[in-house]
Amino acid sequence: MPDITPLAPMTPHTAISAFNYLRAVQADDADAAREFAGAETRMPELLVDVATRIVVPVTALPGPEAGEPCADTFALEALGRVFVTSLRIWAQAGAGTADGIARAVIDFVQQFLTEDHEDVADTLRQLEATGVGQALDRTPHRPVRTRCASPPCSARAAR
Repeated sequence: MPDITPLAPMTPHTAISAFNYLRAVQADDADAAREFAGAETRMPELLVDVATRIVVPVTALPGPEAGEPCADTFALEALGRVFVTSLRIWAQAGAGTADGIARAVIDFVQQFLTEDHEDVADTLRQLEATGVGQALDRTPHRPVRTRCASPPCSARAAR
């Protein structure tokens, strides 16, 4: 039975944190990666969340408009589920798993999403923009209260 647990919405902050870490690992910047991982204790879980949002759309069965799926399509969908499930299990081992999970996500991006003329860093930036945009769309907007130096127009008119 496929895992159909809906993903909890990521906040813009968590999406940015996860992608900052991914880009630091991809650039082999161990100091920056350590700093980003230290700032976010749930980094392995965030990376699995990001991976799920990347892998599932790429490996999902096509809609009915694409015609009848073939055996390869079912295999790719199953492989995506196995990959994400493996990352999720791996993340349960603790904070030390973040580097390996990040490298697995980066390799997936390189193998499946990077075109010949692009590099992985460009693709990660595009994915981050999409992820942060989705997080912003799901973040409830609260009215901003500001203090005015002068009373509202209606109060001034009443004088």
